[in-house]
Amino acid sequence: MRIYLIGYMGSGKSHLGWKLANYLGVQFVDMDNYIEERNCKTIPQIFAQEGEAEFRSKERNALEELSEFTDIVIATGGGAPCFFDNVDLMNSTGKTIYLNIDPTILADRLLTSKTERPLIKGKSRDELVAFIDETLKKRNEFYSQAQYQITEPDFDLDALQKMIS
Repeated sequence: MRIYLIGYMGSGKSHLGWKLANYLGVQFVDMDNYIEERNCKTIPQIFAQEGEAEFRSKERNALEELSEFTDIVIATGGGAPCFFDNVDLMNSTGKTIYLNIDPTILADRLLTSKTERPLIKGKSRDELVAFIDETLKKRNEFYSQAQYQITEPDFDLDALQKMIS
């Protein structure tokens, strides 16, 4: 079993991933944490020191490594499905679930998050909602390729297991 959670930052991939992995009795990996540990740098440091293109390359390498793991739930980075053929790799090696959460909910979550997120730094709530809307329009062609989709912020784990079984 290999499950990939995809969706915009703040959609709850890490939170749901951890809960789902515990529920299923499998390992959980947050891909951003995995990248940080492998590179001994935070994601913001990688962006600042090496640029987005190098980060996306590191992200692809991490995805290739994680696609070899078994009995795992993987919370991907928000942009991971949108580069290279990452969404195809995920679909061919596991089950993909898109957490399609309303942009206003995402903005509220991101504004109260303790995590530093380079792509949204310094934006007001209105600017953030507009930025999320615009980014989702571009990313939806990739996100929509997921095999399953959740639109409720607090999805029931029993229902999720039945959906993907």
